[in-house]
Amino acid sequence: MSKILHKKQLSENVFLMRLEAPLIAEERKAGQFIILQIDEEYGERIPLTIADADKEEDSITIIFQVVGLTTHQLSLMNEGDDIPVLVGPLGKPTHIEKYGTVVCVGGGIGVAPLHPIAQALKEAGNHVIIIMGARTKDLLIMEDEMRKIADELIIVTDDGSYGRKALVTEPLKEVSERNPKPDMVIAIGPPIMMKFCAETTRPYGIFTQVSLNTIMVDGTGMCGGCRVNVGNEVKFVCVDGPEFDGHLVDFDNMMARLNAFKEIEQHKYKCFLDQLAEKKIKEQENAL
Repeated sequence: MSKILHKKQLSENVFLMRLEAPLIAEERKAGQFIILQIDEEYGERIPLTIADADKEEDSITIIFQVVGLTTHQLSLMNEGDDIPVLVGPLGKPTHIEKYGTVVCVGGGIGVAPLHPIAQALKEAGNHVIIIMGARTKDLLIMEDEMRKIADELIIVTDDGSYGRKALVTEPLKEVSERNPKPDMVIAIGPPIMMKFCAETTRPYGIFTQVSLNTIMVDGTGMCGGCRVNVGNEVKFVCVDGPEFDGHLVDFDNMMARLNAFKEIEQHKYKCFLDQLAEKKIKEQENAL
């Protein structure tokens, strides 16, 4: 059981929550995640990266985007509400050391899990270049937090409403061509974005680490739902990851697996939205 201590809407469909979780706050490290479940008996279990932690408040911070049924239900919860199932910290922490120059690339909601990693890399003495991308200015999150960390901050939007009009791969290619080239790249965002970030850096031989967010159930490697092909091996994101060498990940296979239950998910989400609409109509009728 975990109480929601604070809730803030960052953009139209992106929310920040601080959750009461003293043991997780004490133990978590950059790159790790939690799994939560809203309905203790039948609810979907979803993985969310720990964006921050406060040991004094005994809290962790999560940032999520409304993309389906469970995240929509979570967005409707408020301060004081209890989340019945919260498990973590899970996954292997990011290996932090002084590499030299590290490029951190965040796309959309991927900026949230990138933040603690970039922060830890900066504290370790690295020169940190941060590239942030979003479809439009209104969907860009955590600019102020990232600006405090970055030695160089590059912002791009698909529609050109803020920063440069470009995809994140464009400035990533430019930075990769510098002399000397970066020592490492970390990319977090939608699978298709991470795939093309890895393809962008491949010709330059720059080690590129990605953080995968796959279907998960138990988070202990038992169910096999999160398996991915990395090189010639099968890995489980929940225990072997979530971070892997982006040049070895079979992104096409991973994206196909992510879409395996898409029709079922869309149907359940539509039913939920229809119920919400019916409820709203009844409330309006009763108010007359």
